[in-house]
Amino acid sequence: MAAVIDRPPLGIRVMHALGKEPDWETITPEQLADLRTAENRKRKSKLARLITGFPDRGAGIEWRELTLPGRTLPVRVYRPAREKGSALPLVIHIHGGGFVGTAAQSDWVNSHLAAQLPAVVVSVEHRLLAHDVPITAAVDDGWDVLQTVVENAADWGIDTARVAVFGESTGGLVAALAAVRARESGLELHAQVLVNACLDLTPALHDLPSMTKYGDSPTLTTTQMELFCRLAVPDGTDPRGVSPLQADDLSRLAPALMIVPTFDPVSDQARQYAKRLRDAGTPALLTEYQGATHAFLSMPSVVPQAKPARAEILEFLSSRLAGN
Repeated sequence: MAAVIDRPPLGIRVMHALGKEPDWETITPEQLADLRTAENRKRKSKLARLITGFPDRGAGIEWRELTLPGRTLPVRVYRPAREKGSALPLVIHIHGGGFVGTAAQSDWVNSHLAAQLPAVVVSVEHRLLAHDVPITAAVDDGWDVLQTVVENAADWGIDTARVAVFGESTGGLVAALAAVRARESGLELHAQVLVNACLDLTPALHDLPSMTKYGDSPTLTTTQMELFCRLAVPDGTDPRGVSPLQADDLSRLAPALMIVPTFDPVSDQARQYAKRLRDAGTPALLTEYQGATHAFLSMPSVVPQAKPARAEILEFLSSRLAGN
Protein backbone atom coordinates (compact mmCIF):
# COMPACT_ATOMS: atom_id res chain seq x y z
CA MET A 1 0.00 0.00 0.00
CA ALA A 2 1.31 3.44 -0.95
CA ALA A 3 2.16 5.74 1.94
CA VAL A 4 -0.19 8.62 2.61
CA ILE A 5 1.58 11.92 2.03
CA ASP A 6 0.42 14.40 4.65
CA ARG A 7 2.14 17.55 3.48
CA PRO A 8 2.37 19.39 0.16
CA PRO A 9 5.43 19.25 -2.12
CA LEU A 10 8.53 21.17 -1.04
CA GLY A 11 8.29 23.62 -3.95
CA ILE A 12 4.79 24.62 -2.93
CA ARG A 13 5.84 25.09 0.69
CA VAL A 14 8.74 27.31 -0.37
CA MET A 15 6.52 29.41 -2.67
CA HIS A 16 3.96 29.81 0.10
CA ALA A 17 6.60 30.85 2.64
CA LEU A 18 8.01 33.49 0.28
CA GLY A 19 4.64 34.89 -0.76
CA LYS A 20 2.42 37.41 0.98
CA GLU A 21 -1.30 36.75 1.22
CA PRO A 22 -3.75 39.65 1.13
CA ASP A 23 -6.40 39.95 3.82
CA TRP A 24 -9.15 38.04 2.07
CA GLU A 25 -11.75 38.97 4.69
CA THR A 26 -11.41 42.73 4.21
CA ILE A 27 -10.20 43.07 0.61
CA THR A 28 -11.95 45.92 -1.22
CA PRO A 29 -13.15 45.85 -4.84
CA GLU A 30 -10.27 48.13 -5.81
CA GLN A 31 -7.71 45.95 -4.05
CA LEU A 32 -9.12 42.83 -5.67
CA ALA A 33 -8.91 44.44 -9.12
CA ASP A 34 -5.29 45.49 -8.52
CA LEU A 35 -4.41 42.03 -7.25
CA ARG A 36 -5.99 40.39 -10.30
CA THR A 37 -4.14 42.64 -12.74
CA ALA A 38 -0.78 42.05 -11.09
CA GLU A 39 -1.27 38.31 -10.64
CA ASN A 40 -2.49 37.67 -14.17
CA ARG A 41 0.36 39.70 -15.62
CA LYS A 42 2.76 37.39 -13.78
CA ARG A 43 0.94 34.25 -14.92
CA LYS A 44 1.17 35.33 -18.56
CA SER A 45 4.87 36.14 -18.38
CA LYS A 46 7.62 33.95 -19.80
CA LEU A 47 9.26 33.85 -16.37
CA ALA A 48 6.12 32.22 -14.95
CA ARG A 49 6.78 29.18 -17.14
CA LEU A 50 9.46 28.15 -14.66
CA ILE A 51 6.45 27.22 -12.50
CA THR A 52 3.57 26.73 -14.94
CA GLY A 53 5.60 24.65 -17.40
CA PHE A 54 6.71 25.11 -20.98
CA PRO A 55 4.32 24.56 -23.89
CA ASP A 56 4.55 21.52 -26.15
CA ARG A 57 6.45 22.54 -29.30
CA GLY A 58 4.09 20.39 -31.32
CA ALA A 59 1.26 22.88 -30.86
CA GLY A 60 0.61 26.41 -32.02
CA ILE A 61 -0.95 28.90 -29.60
CA GLU A 62 -2.84 32.10 -30.34
CA TRP A 63 -5.36 34.45 -28.78
CA ARG A 64 -8.62 35.03 -30.66
CA GLU A 65 -11.66 37.21 -30.07
CA LEU A 66 -14.88 35.24 -30.13
CA THR A 67 -18.19 36.94 -30.82
CA LEU A 68 -20.82 35.73 -28.36
CA PRO A 69 -24.39 36.91 -27.73
CA GLY A 70 -24.08 40.50 -26.53
CA ARG A 71 -20.30 40.49 -26.05
CA THR A 72 -16.90 39.45 -27.31
CA LEU A 73 -14.59 37.27 -25.31
CA PRO A 74 -10.91 36.29 -25.68
CA VAL A 75 -10.14 32.61 -26.10
CA ARG A 76 -6.74 30.95 -26.23
CA VAL A 77 -6.57 28.44 -29.06
CA TYR A 78 -4.19 25.49 -29.26
CA ARG A 79 -3.83 23.48 -32.47
CA PRO A 80 -1.39 20.78 -33.56
CA ALA A 81 1.48 22.38 -35.47
CA ARG A 82 1.12 19.90 -38.29
CA GLU A 83 -2.50 19.35 -39.16
CA LYS A 84 -3.43 16.73 -41.73
CA GLY A 85 -6.57 18.42 -43.02
CA SER A 86 -9.15 16.20 -41.35
CA ALA A 87 -11.55 17.53 -38.73
CA LEU A 88 -10.15 17.32 -35.21
CA PRO A 89 -11.73 16.66 -31.83
CA LEU A 90 -12.66 19.72 -29.79
CA VAL A 91 -11.78 20.26 -26.14
CA ILE A 92 -13.26 23.30 -24.43
CA HIS A 93 -11.06 24.19 -21.44
CA ILE A 94 -11.99 26.49 -18.56
CA HIS A 95 -9.16 27.66 -16.33
CA GLY A 96 -9.33 27.97 -12.57
CA GLY A 97 -8.77 30.89 -10.26
CA GLY A 98 -12.22 32.26 -9.53
CA PHE A 99 -11.34 35.90 -8.97
CA VAL A 100 -7.88 35.63 -10.57
CA GLY A 101 -6.58 33.49 -13.40
CA THR A 102 -5.95 33.40 -17.13
CA ALA A 103 -6.00 30.78 -19.86
CA ALA A 104 -2.24 31.27 -20.33
CA GLN A 105 -1.53 29.61 -16.98
CA SER A 106 -2.67 26.31 -18.55
CA ASP A 107 -0.46 26.38 -21.66
CA TRP A 108 1.52 23.35 -20.46
CA VAL A 109 -1.41 20.96 -20.34
CA ASN A 110 -3.49 22.41 -23.18
CA SER A 111 -0.68 22.55 -25.73
CA HIS A 112 0.17 18.95 -24.90
CA LEU A 113 -3.42 17.83 -25.47
CA ALA A 114 -3.56 19.73 -28.76
CA ALA A 115 -0.34 18.17 -30.01
CA GLN A 116 -0.76 14.65 -28.69
CA LEU A 117 -4.48 13.85 -29.06
CA PRO A 118 -4.37 15.70 -31.51
CA ALA A 119 -7.22 18.19 -31.05
CA VAL A 120 -8.29 21.79 -31.15
CA VAL A 121 -8.29 23.07 -27.58
CA VAL A 122 -10.14 26.32 -26.90
CA SER A 123 -9.50 27.80 -23.46
CA VAL A 124 -12.08 30.33 -22.28
CA GLU A 125 -10.81 33.62 -20.84
CA HIS A 126 -14.02 33.86 -18.85
CA ARG A 127 -15.15 36.79 -16.78
CA LEU A 128 -13.62 36.65 -13.31
CA LEU A 129 -15.53 37.01 -10.07
CA ALA A 130 -15.80 40.50 -8.64
CA HIS A 131 -18.13 42.35 -6.33
CA ASP A 132 -20.40 42.96 -9.32
CA VAL A 133 -19.64 39.81 -11.35
CA PRO A 134 -21.18 36.55 -10.02
CA ILE A 135 -20.31 33.01 -11.04
CA THR A 136 -23.17 32.93 -13.54
CA ALA A 137 -21.07 35.17 -15.83
CA ALA A 138 -18.31 32.55 -16.04
CA VAL A 139 -20.88 29.76 -16.44
CA ASP A 140 -22.48 31.60 -19.37
CA ASP A 141 -19.08 32.29 -20.92
CA GLY A 142 -18.13 28.62 -20.86
CA TRP A 143 -21.43 27.48 -22.32
CA ASP A 144 -21.61 30.18 -24.98
CA VAL A 145 -18.08 29.43 -26.19
CA LEU A 146 -18.90 25.73 -26.41
CA GLN A 147 -22.08 26.36 -28.39
CA THR A 148 -20.52 28.96 -30.68
CA VAL A 149 -17.51 26.84 -31.64
CA VAL A 150 -19.69 23.76 -32.26
CA GLU A 151 -22.13 25.79 -34.37
CA ASN A 152 -19.21 27.02 -36.49
CA ALA A 153 -17.46 23.68 -36.69
CA ALA A 154 -16.37 24.05 -40.32
CA ASP A 155 -14.61 27.35 -39.58
CA TRP A 156 -12.78 25.77 -36.65
CA GLY A 157 -11.97 22.50 -38.38
CA ILE A 158 -13.51 20.41 -35.62
CA ASP A 159 -15.55 17.22 -35.55
CA THR A 160 -18.79 17.80 -33.63
CA ALA A 161 -19.04 14.06 -32.93
CA ARG A 162 -15.90 14.31 -30.75
CA VAL A 163 -16.35 17.07 -28.20
CA ALA A 164 -15.24 17.26 -24.56
CA VAL A 165 -15.12 19.81 -21.75
CA PHE A 166 -12.22 20.15 -19.33
CA GLY A 167 -12.20 22.41 -16.29
CA GLU A 168 -9.92 23.12 -13.34
CA SER A 169 -11.14 24.40 -9.96
CA THR A 170 -13.74 27.09 -10.73
CA GLY A 171 -13.46 25.94 -14.32
CA GLY A 172 -14.45 22.48 -13.15
CA LEU A 173 -17.72 23.90 -11.88
CA VAL A 174 -18.27 25.65 -15.22
CA ALA A 175 -17.42 22.48 -17.16
CA ALA A 176 -19.71 20.33 -15.02
CA LEU A 177 -22.61 22.72 -15.53
CA ALA A 178 -21.85 22.81 -19.27
CA ALA A 179 -22.19 19.03 -19.33
CA VAL A 180 -25.63 19.33 -17.71
CA ARG A 181 -26.69 22.05 -20.15
CA ALA A 182 -25.41 19.97 -23.06
CA ARG A 183 -27.66 17.09 -22.08
CA GLU A 184 -30.65 19.40 -21.77
CA SER A 185 -30.00 21.11 -25.12
CA GLY A 186 -29.14 17.99 -27.11
CA LEU A 187 -25.50 18.95 -27.64
CA GLU A 188 -23.59 15.66 -27.48
CA LEU A 189 -20.49 15.57 -25.31
CA HIS A 190 -18.22 12.54 -25.17
CA ALA A 191 -16.20 13.40 -22.07
CA GLN A 192 -15.83 15.76 -19.15
CA VAL A 193 -12.58 16.17 -17.21
CA LEU A 194 -12.85 17.85 -13.81
CA VAL A 195 -9.60 18.68 -12.00
CA ASN A 196 -9.67 19.76 -8.32
CA ALA A 197 -13.16 20.97 -9.11
CA CYS A 198 -15.21 23.20 -6.86
CA LEU A 199 -18.68 21.70 -7.24
CA ASP A 200 -20.77 23.04 -4.36
CA LEU A 201 -21.35 26.67 -3.38
CA THR A 202 -24.10 25.95 -0.84
CA PRO A 203 -23.45 26.14 2.92
CA ALA A 204 -23.13 22.33 2.86
CA LEU A 205 -19.57 22.70 1.54
CA HIS A 206 -18.43 23.67 5.04
CA ASP A 207 -19.63 20.33 6.43
CA LEU A 208 -17.15 18.28 4.42
CA PRO A 209 -14.14 16.98 6.40
CA SER A 210 -11.60 18.11 3.81
CA MET A 211 -12.65 21.73 4.30
CA THR A 212 -11.52 21.52 7.90
CA LYS A 213 -8.53 19.22 7.52
CA TYR A 214 -6.96 21.17 4.64
CA GLY A 215 -8.44 24.58 5.33
CA ASP A 216 -4.98 26.13 5.69
CA SER A 217 -3.45 24.52 2.60
CA PRO A 218 -0.89 26.69 0.78
CA THR A 219 -2.81 27.01 -2.50
CA LEU A 220 -6.43 27.29 -1.28
CA THR A 221 -7.76 28.16 2.17
CA THR A 222 -11.20 28.27 3.71
CA THR A 223 -10.87 32.06 3.95
CA GLN A 224 -10.35 32.25 0.19
CA MET A 225 -13.29 29.90 -0.30
CA GLU A 226 -15.48 32.16 1.82
CA LEU A 227 -14.59 35.17 -0.35
CA PHE A 228 -15.13 33.02 -3.45
CA CYS A 229 -18.63 32.10 -2.30
CA ARG A 230 -19.52 35.69 -1.34
CA LEU A 231 -18.57 36.89 -4.81
CA ALA A 232 -19.97 33.90 -6.67
CA VAL A 233 -23.44 33.88 -5.10
CA PRO A 234 -24.37 37.33 -3.75
CA ASP A 235 -27.03 37.66 -1.07
CA GLY A 236 -30.42 36.73 -2.41
CA THR A 237 -29.02 34.27 -4.95
CA ASP A 238 -29.82 30.56 -4.75
CA PRO A 239 -26.44 28.74 -4.78
CA ARG A 240 -28.03 25.41 -5.74
CA GLY A 241 -28.42 26.58 -9.33
CA VAL A 242 -24.62 26.89 -9.69
CA SER A 243 -23.70 23.86 -7.56
CA PRO A 244 -23.40 20.70 -9.70
CA LEU A 245 -23.11 18.56 -6.58
CA GLN A 246 -26.64 19.65 -5.62
CA ALA A 247 -28.19 19.06 -9.07
CA ASP A 248 -31.38 17.01 -9.07
CA ASP A 249 -30.51 14.88 -12.10
CA LEU A 250 -26.99 13.74 -13.01
CA SER A 251 -28.03 10.95 -15.35
CA ARG A 252 -27.16 10.68 -19.05
CA LEU A 253 -24.15 12.98 -18.79
CA ALA A 254 -20.83 12.61 -20.58
CA PRO A 255 -18.47 10.14 -18.87
CA ALA A 256 -16.32 11.94 -16.34
CA LEU A 257 -12.71 11.79 -15.20
CA MET A 258 -12.24 13.31 -11.76
CA ILE A 259 -8.67 14.31 -10.85
CA VAL A 260 -8.38 14.86 -7.10
CA PRO A 261 -5.34 16.26 -5.27
CA THR A 262 -5.58 15.04 -1.70
CA PHE A 263 -4.11 18.15 -0.03
CA ASP A 264 -7.10 20.26 -1.01
CA PRO A 265 -10.07 21.61 0.97
CA VAL A 266 -12.49 20.83 -1.89
CA SER A 267 -11.30 17.25 -2.44
CA ASP A 268 -14.36 15.76 -0.73
CA GLN A 269 -16.61 17.58 -3.20
CA ALA A 270 -15.09 15.59 -6.06
CA ARG A 271 -15.43 12.33 -4.17
CA GLN A 272 -19.10 12.98 -3.51
CA TYR A 273 -19.73 14.12 -7.08
CA ALA A 274 -18.16 10.98 -8.54
CA LYS A 275 -20.43 8.89 -6.32
CA ARG A 276 -23.52 10.86 -7.33
CA LEU A 277 -22.63 10.49 -11.02
CA ARG A 278 -22.20 6.76 -10.66
CA ASP A 279 -25.41 6.42 -8.66
CA ALA A 280 -27.20 8.22 -11.52
CA GLY A 281 -25.71 5.88 -14.11
CA THR A 282 -23.10 8.29 -15.49
CA PRO A 283 -19.65 6.67 -15.79
CA ALA A 284 -17.12 8.39 -13.54
CA LEU A 285 -13.46 7.60 -12.94
CA LEU A 286 -11.75 9.17 -9.93
CA THR A 287 -8.02 9.24 -9.31
CA GLU A 288 -6.46 10.73 -6.19
CA TYR A 289 -2.96 12.21 -6.31
CA GLN A 290 -1.47 11.87 -2.87
CA GLY A 291 0.09 15.05 -1.49
CA ALA A 292 -0.79 17.16 -4.52
CA THR A 293 -2.31 20.56 -3.81
CA HIS A 294 -5.18 22.49 -5.29
CA ALA A 295 -4.28 23.93 -8.73
CA PHE A 296 -1.36 21.49 -9.04
CA LEU A 297 -1.94 20.88 -12.75
CA SER A 298 -0.91 24.46 -13.54
CA MET A 299 2.30 24.17 -11.48
CA PRO A 300 4.09 21.14 -12.98
CA SER A 301 7.57 22.43 -12.21
CA VAL A 302 6.95 22.36 -8.45
CA VAL A 303 4.35 19.58 -8.11
CA PRO A 304 5.64 16.31 -9.58
CA GLN A 305 2.16 14.75 -9.56
CA ALA A 306 1.13 17.07 -12.41
CA LYS A 307 2.89 15.00 -15.06
CA PRO A 308 1.13 11.67 -14.36
CA ALA A 309 -2.16 13.55 -14.03
CA ARG A 310 -1.64 15.06 -17.48
CA ALA A 311 -0.86 11.60 -18.87
CA GLU A 312 -4.08 10.25 -17.38
CA ILE A 313 -6.12 13.08 -18.89
CA LEU A 314 -4.55 12.44 -22.29
CA GLU A 315 -5.29 8.72 -22.09
CA PHE A 316 -8.90 9.31 -21.02
CA LEU A 317 -9.59 11.84 -23.76
CA SER A 318 -7.83 9.70 -26.36
CA SER A 319 -10.14 6.81 -25.56
CA ARG A 320 -13.29 8.95 -25.47
CA LEU A 321 -12.53 11.05 -28.58
CA ALA A 322 -11.09 8.36 -30.81
CA GLY A 323 -12.17 8.54 -34.42
CA ASN A 324 -14.20 5.81 -36.09
